[in-house]
Amino acid sequence: MRIARLWGGVLTVLTVLLALAWVFPMYWAVVTSVKPENDTVAMPPTIWPQTFDFSSYTYIFQNSPLVRWYLNSVLTSVAITVLVLLLSMLCAYALSQIDFRGRTWLFWLILIGFMIPFQASLIPLFIFINQLGLVNNYLGLILPQLAAPIAVVIYKQFFDQIPTELGDAARMDGASEARVLFSIFLPLNWSITVSLAIVTFIAAWNNFLWPFIVMNDTAKLTIPVGITQVQSAYGVAYAKTMATAVSAAFPTVIAYLIFQRRVTEGVMAAAGLK
Repeated sequence: MRIARLWGGVLTVLTVLLALAWVFPMYWAVVTSVKPENDTVAMPPTIWPQTFDFSSYTYIFQNSPLVRWYLNSVLTSVAITVLVLLLSMLCAYALSQIDFRGRTWLFWLILIGFMIPFQASLIPLFIFINQLGLVNNYLGLILPQLAAPIAVVIYKQFFDQIPTELGDAARMDGASEARVLFSIFLPLNWSITVSLAIVTFIAAWNNFLWPFIVMNDTAKLTIPVGITQVQSAYGVAYAKTMATAVSAAFPTVIAYLIFQRRVTEGVMAAAGLK
C-alpha cells in the first residue's frame, strides 16, 4: 500500500511538472506580448510585467493584413472541414453498406494512404496543382487537403456497428441511399461527426507547409504563414512577434477549451481506442 501511494505521488509530481513545462511557454508568450518593448530584453527577465502595454496588438492589427489572414484561415478551414466530412462520410457509407465489386481493394487502397506522408507527395502535388493553374488560388489550397483516409476509416468503423436492418427497413419504405445516410446513419453517429469536425478544423487552421508552398500573394496567406512574414519584418521586436503569435493561436485555443472532450474523443477514435 505504501509503495502504491509513493508511486501515485511520484506520478502526480511528474504530471504537474509536465503540465507546467507545457503551459509556461504559452504563459511567457502572453506576458511578453503585453510588455513594453524595452522590458522584453531586460536582464534579469521578469515573470510578471511591471507595466502592461497593449500597443503591440494595436500595431500588428493596424500595420499588417492580420484581419484578412484571419478571414482566409476561417474560410479555407471551414470549407476543408465541411468537404472532408462530406466526402469521407459518403465514401465510408459506400464501403460499409453497399456491396460492389472491388470494395475490399478500395478500402485497402485507402488504408495505404496512411503509409504515405504528406511531405513525400509535395513535389508531384505542387507540379499537378501548377499544371491546373491553381497555384496562389484558394482551390489549390483546399483541394489537396480533402484526402482524409483516417476520417473514412473512422466513419466506416462506426457505420459497420449499425444494424443493417435499419437501412433495409428504410429502403423498403422507398428511401434512397442518401436518405438512409443522412436520416439514419448520420444522427446515430453525430458525436463522432462533431469530434472529427473539430479535429479537422484545428488541423486545417494550423496547417503551415502546404499553404506556405502554394500561396505567394500576401493578401491570400493564412494565419500560420502570415505570422512568419510579420516576424521577419519586425526582426527582434519580441513584443510584436509574441502578440502576433498569441493572436494567431487564440481561436484554436478557445475552440480546444470549449470542445476539449470532443477533441479527445476524436483523437481516441483516430487511434482506434474507442
